[in-house]
Amino acid sequence: MNASIIWHRLFSLSLGLAWAFHLGQVVAADPPTNSPSLRAGTNFITTSVFSAEEDAKILKEFEGLRVADVSDGMDAVGLHNTGLMDPEIRPLWRDTKDYTHRFIGIAVTARYVPTQEPTAGIRSIEDYDRWAGQWYRGRSSEPFVPLLRPGTALVIEDTAEADVGSIGSNNIMAWKVRGCVGVVTTATARDTDEIITQKVPLYFRRPGRGIRPGRNEIESVNRPIAAGGVLVKPGDVIVADGDGVIVVPREKAGTVATYARKILEGDKAARRGLYQKLGLPEDSSVK
Repeated sequence: MNASIIWHRLFSLSLGLAWAFHLGQVVAADPPTNSPSLRAGTNFITTSVFSAEEDAKILKEFEGLRVADVSDGMDAVGLHNTGLMDPEIRPLWRDTKDYTHRFIGIAVTARYVPTQEPTAGIRSIEDYDRWAGQWYRGRSSEPFVPLLRPGTALVIEDTAEADVGSIGSNNIMAWKVRGCVGVVTTATARDTDEIITQKVPLYFRRPGRGIRPGRNEIESVNRPIAAGGVLVKPGDVIVADGDGVIVVPREKAGTVATYARKILEGDKAARRGLYQKLGLPEDSSVK
């Protein structure tokens, strides 16, 4: 082997080692850790803002659609098994005559997290009331309330492991007064008998008994959250009925609704024919 060939091979080997070392440096390099903005906390998914008029237009497109129809619409745009919440998140009550337990709304989100603070301990009733009031005002308030407007679906990521009723018969009615059409929580609610009587649509995991002080804290409002195993972003469309809850990404909402409408109308037409054959009077589900 002549000297020129040996030199060429050595040069190629050294060049390859240098490139591999360079790649290794790129892969192994740590991300910057001294950025003040990162250390102070950074959100990487932006929250889009939509007008009430834009929300109303989208809601009109989804009017009357069922979770099953919308799920088919999601399939049609390539989002198979996307947006379907865990079936354990289910309606507190159901109305099989007029379907008033169903709702379609635009997501406003809130996230509560377990607290690291101690409980009240043993103290006087007066001191306990002061402590609880301060907790409600400072640590576990409801800063999302000003965002509620006609057509809102309030979606709460809460402390599923804690026996805390962040939702009760009083505040859920106050949210309804502001235009909230339904509430979804990843955790619990209390006063469930009264909520059933009041007929406010609520989708939850199970009943809770405790209150927020000493149990949870508000972490964020109108930020992306995880609910029932799916991503919920503010402005997404929330559809809820006896089949559960589905979340439609805002950017796909129009196309999903168009396909879902076709499914619904086809289903109604087919069932109307079967009703006639069976001699059944038409109900609201086929009209």
